[in-house]
Amino acid sequence: MPTFFVGSEAVAPPTVRISGPLLRHLKDSLRLQPGDSLTVTDERRRRYRTTVVTVTDRLLESRILDQTEAPPRSSPSLILAQALLKGEKMDWVIQKATELGVDRIVPLHARHSVVRLQADRIDHQRERWQRIALEAAQQSERWTVPEIDEPATLPQLLSRHAACAAKFLLAERATGPSLNAIPLPVGPDKSLMLVIGPEGGWDPEELRLAAEQGCGTATLGRRILRAETAAIAAISIVQARLGELG
Repeated sequence: MPTFFVGSEAVAPPTVRISGPLLRHLKDSLRLQPGDSLTVTDERRRRYRTTVVTVTDRLLESRILDQTEAPPRSSPSLILAQALLKGEKMDWVIQKATELGVDRIVPLHARHSVVRLQADRIDHQRERWQRIALEAAQQSERWTVPEIDEPATLPQLLSRHAACAAKFLLAERATGPSLNAIPLPVGPDKSLMLVIGPEGGWDPEELRLAAEQGCGTATLGRRILRAETAAIAAISIVQARLGELG
């Protein structure tokens, strides 16, 4: 069974008390009963293996059997800036990027993006993406849930993350170095950002701006990949190089 995220206020050793939406999911969807096993993780990166004691319409109580701490982080935090994609492709990228260990996801308004979020729908859409990330983090037994940032333009993105130790924009048919060979930052106090373009490709002005703002251009080789495929391929390459995959 996956881990479920709870606030630390729910943990009062030797008991974990769960209410609200998570209670409804555990009770009505998973049909947990007294005696069933339940694993929860809080924002302090502590994981508790528990046994369900009582389940009511208002509260689930479980008894803590043991507690483990998240292993210390050794690699840089990973940020994915993904140009908005149409249909369910954006949902899929968020889900898979979460499974692969991305720490922050920034939806990106690129010049050639087909999708344009309406201002009155941004908060709703962002909440939906955050739920997708939460569910994927629980299913893949992560210690944390990635943050879904407010959508940004490329200038906004580069300004907000100017302190990133390394930023790489992935571009098809570019003459830049392979992502597999570029030096990567080292250490948990650093951050690394991958910027993936839209289905329509990057505008030359965006490439110029990225270069001016210290964002290097990298390639994934000779193959021309769909935007959603490029995102997952790039994350997988970087995580393997950082020792987080494979």
